[in-house]
Amino acid sequence: MVIAARNWLLVLLCALACGCSTVRFAYDNADSYVRWQAGKYLELEGEDADELDERIDEFHAWHRATALPKYVTLVEQASQRFADGLSRADLVWGYDALRVQARESLQKAGELIAPLLDRVAPEQVSHIERRIAEENRLFYRDNLRGSERQRRERRAKNVVNRLEDWVGKLTPAQVRRVREYAERAPMADELRDRDRKRLQTDVLAILRARQAKTRLPARLAHWEQGREPEYAKALDAWREQYFDLLLDLDRSLSAEQRKRVLGQLQRYARDFAALAER
Repeated sequence: MVIAARNWLLVLLCALACGCSTVRFAYDNADSYVRWQAGKYLELEGEDADELDERIDEFHAWHRATALPKYVTLVEQASQRFADGLSRADLVWGYDALRVQARESLQKAGELIAPLLDRVAPEQVSHIERRIAEENRLFYRDNLRGSERQRRERRAKNVVNRLEDWVGKLTPAQVRRVREYAERAPMADELRDRDRKRLQTDVLAILRARQAKTRLPARLAHWEQGREPEYAKALDAWREQYFDLLLDLDRSLSAEQRKRVLGQLQRYARDFAALAER
């Protein structure tokens, strides 16, 4: 459920990246996706499997009633800020707001699944550890494989794709600005890999000690605790350069590109509001 809850949030983020038409479909099917993901980490049967389903349903209901209305407000505020032209303060506000929402969801997921995790057998914890090792292998494949030049090229391509999902086709000058960012921003994937493994090690230790109820929710909600200073510094540098990129692109947007972004934000607000009312 812990990892599944994180993946559940990824479902919603992917829906946002792919377009408004997918938001309601993705959200309405997120609980099924979480069950499938959770099954990779927990091999439960009988009453334990039923309890996991109940916990997932409860998380989904909580998110619909509590988190979605906040999303509506955030998207509406983001639309107003974007319409007037972005400032660095707007970007800091958006970054902080997303972190607050992530903390609340991870805290709630930890609270709901903790009683079940405190009862899993050592064999189940070992199974979770093996699944995490596979996840780390995939992370290496997607983020650490290849030369630095290849990784920076992948970064540029990914950023271009994400931006074009929002604004439409970038101009050659806008693409050049993305490539400048990709060249200059620090490459911190090795540090990110170590940071992920640090948190994984902490969570596994909590599970082995059967202390999920007392320790897991706070550990998930404050994922950055214990982070290497070098990684924290690299993240700060990356964020500042990414904000610089977004501000430069915002100033270069055509009227059509800005209209497209505003239209998507407005549709997201309507979709989130409709989902919250179900």
